[in-house]
Amino acid sequence: MSKNRKSFKQRRREGIKNKVISALRNAGNTPQNYKQIGTSIGMTQAREREDIIKVLYELLEAGQIDEVSKGKYLFKPSKDYFVGVMDITSSGKGYVMVEDLDEDILIKNKNLNKSFDGDTVRVYQFRRRNNGKREGEVVEIIKRKRTDFVGIIELHDHFAFVRTTNYNMYTDIFVPKDRIKDAKNGQVVLVSMDDWPDKGESPYGTVQKVLGYAGKHDTEIHTILAQYGLPDEFPKEVEDYANNLDTRIKEEEIKKRKDLRDLLTFTIDPADAKDFDDALSFRNLDNGNVEIGVHIADVSHYVQPGTILDQEAFERATSVYLVDRVVPMLPEILSNNACSLRPNEDKYTFSALFELDKNAKVVKQWFGKTVTRSNARMAYEEAQHVIENATDNENCIIPQRISLSQKEYSLSKDIVNAILSMDRLAKKLRKDRMNAGAISFDKIEVKFILNENSEPTGVYFTESKDANKLIEEFMLLTNRRVAEFVAKLNPKKTFIYRIHDKPNSDKLEALQSIIKRFGYQINIQESGLLSKSINKLLEDVHGKKEQNLIDTLTIRSMSKAAYTTQNIGHYGLAFDYYSHFTSPIRRYPDIIAHRLLMHYLENGASVKEEEIEEMAAHCSEMEMLAVNAERDSVKYMQVKYMMDHEDEEFLGVISGVTEWGIYVEIIDNKCEGMVRLQDISGDHYVFKKEDFAVEGINTKYTYQLGDEVYVRVKNADLVRKHLDFTMLGHKNTFTLD
Repeated sequence: MSKNRKSFKQRRREGIKNKVISALRNAGNTPQNYKQIGTSIGMTQAREREDIIKVLYELLEAGQIDEVSKGKYLFKPSKDYFVGVMDITSSGKGYVMVEDLDEDILIKNKNLNKSFDGDTVRVYQFRRRNNGKREGEVVEIIKRKRTDFVGIIELHDHFAFVRTTNYNMYTDIFVPKDRIKDAKNGQVVLVSMDDWPDKGESPYGTVQKVLGYAGKHDTEIHTILAQYGLPDEFPKEVEDYANNLDTRIKEEEIKKRKDLRDLLTFTIDPADAKDFDDALSFRNLDNGNVEIGVHIADVSHYVQPGTILDQEAFERATSVYLVDRVVPMLPEILSNNACSLRPNEDKYTFSALFELDKNAKVVKQWFGKTVTRSNARMAYEEAQHVIENATDNENCIIPQRISLSQKEYSLSKDIVNAILSMDRLAKKLRKDRMNAGAISFDKIEVKFILNENSEPTGVYFTESKDANKLIEEFMLLTNRRVAEFVAKLNPKKTFIYRIHDKPNSDKLEALQSIIKRFGYQINIQESGLLSKSINKLLEDVHGKKEQNLIDTLTIRSMSKAAYTTQNIGHYGLAFDYYSHFTSPIRRYPDIIAHRLLMHYLENGASVKEEEIEEMAAHCSEMEMLAVNAERDSVKYMQVKYMMDHEDEEFLGVISGVTEWGIYVEIIDNKCEGMVRLQDISGDHYVFKKEDFAVEGINTKYTYQLGDEVYVRVKNADLVRKHLDFTMLGHKNTFTLD
């Protein structure tokens, strides 16, 4: 009895101590007395203040605080306290990533203290006794990454639990009966975490939205969006505002712009594109040079700062491209109509005009608001057909199989010559970039053939060809030149840049150790030769069984690109200055760039850096969420596709090896699944970390990263978006029936 009472007193004193430390830490350099501390932590009774005074004496004696004047205290930072971001694994352990530390701090489950994956936390670090590795305990949750979660609800008589679908969420969420709303047992719901009582085993929450029953197509797609806090529809007031905009092209507005409607202008986009936010124009100049125009939809003309439309666009920050749908940044009236550069329609645009010589060097440039008129719309396949089959001064017949109009038609001689000339210039621009150290990531993209019910019936891959690269090079040229123009203004002006830092040396060494298994290597000793050796690696693996694996690993070894006002250049593109300017329909940073550039063209003063930096950080974060959602939608479709192939054998490449299983990527469709070590028959297999392999204890038989193996689908879990495979054997030892 006394032991339990003493334990309770200890826990209470420890709780008060943590609150006092937190109050002093939050006060910063402002000394606090016991009354001020009591007020800030909600302990104002006489007995509670006595407890605070006792804790203050203990902290003072322990050297954790300083008494700067009589009865006034300051928190004394300890070398054993660190702030970082929590990363929780599927096993329930956490690792806190601290910028200045050489390794992460391990947090065992019992020391997580209600912190979740992604939370910013303060940890007290201590050392493991056996190996000296960093280990610690969470003492404060500084900022929750999220408070909304997706899970399956389990109803009981007077309450419910929501079992979250996140693999790294170690607790269910308790929902009182009056917060269940109309959710039915087994449905997927979005639940908000309201609080977590000190003595509560689980956090308390409220059901915010019912998403449907698990496994249903729309439910799973909406689940993906909800997991990342992404919207699935526009608020009615935003739709109404957009629909009531005057989108007519007016003569008084045309007079304020450069009129480029007489230029030969066209768009080149994916065949199924619905919005066309960029167009190219072409004309030969008398001096032998050419003028290339890059014309971007003037979204900022309609999306005015401070409006509910602008607020919604900023919150979204990007369009989200899931396998079966697009969640647009802007309502359809703008994205597919007013701001879409459809053929034979006058449009407001923001243009960049470049005079290029025969070597693709920019002789002159001009930026400004324009009005343009596209003469033709082409798909990439059509432009590629021109590049591969046409010659100068002849019309080009587009075959029916790639024609948007479903019949053969002839492109004009002017458009054919324009495409061929621009292709030659684009190849020169690309060659110059490669020579400057740009890295050529032409990663294979997985695409799905969907039926009318959005069910995947087939898988195919897309690669970037000359037509894609033609568009890419002129968009890159525009983004680079806009950023460079603003960066060199005097006095210096605030701008939003797209930056990409040099790769981390540790990640490069990890990549080196893996690709050596396949007989490749990169030069990580000489920074000037790194990009060239990476390009050679990507070229050497092209078309090989290990291409997708090595492409993916190489991309992961790179730093992440981000938006910021602090320019450091773009390593991957080998540009000293770079921004995003050419896709304002789908990216909010481009709208910011449009507004800033126009402001400076009109001799406006520099905008406050702090304001743009805050917006840039938000856009970077939303971009990452969108990328993760898009990746999850691909995984979902892959699992759904494989559900119809559970009795078939597939040849794959071992793409990962861990202590719990082997990951295998199927060569024909790039679907990845896992073979659990415990399920491999014939022996007990153990993980050989240094060899990227698993080995049988008795037989010494090994499965190693990069090996070709046959597998069969064992289980396809739509909810977890996970495939389990059965290992059938190595390619050279297993024969298909």
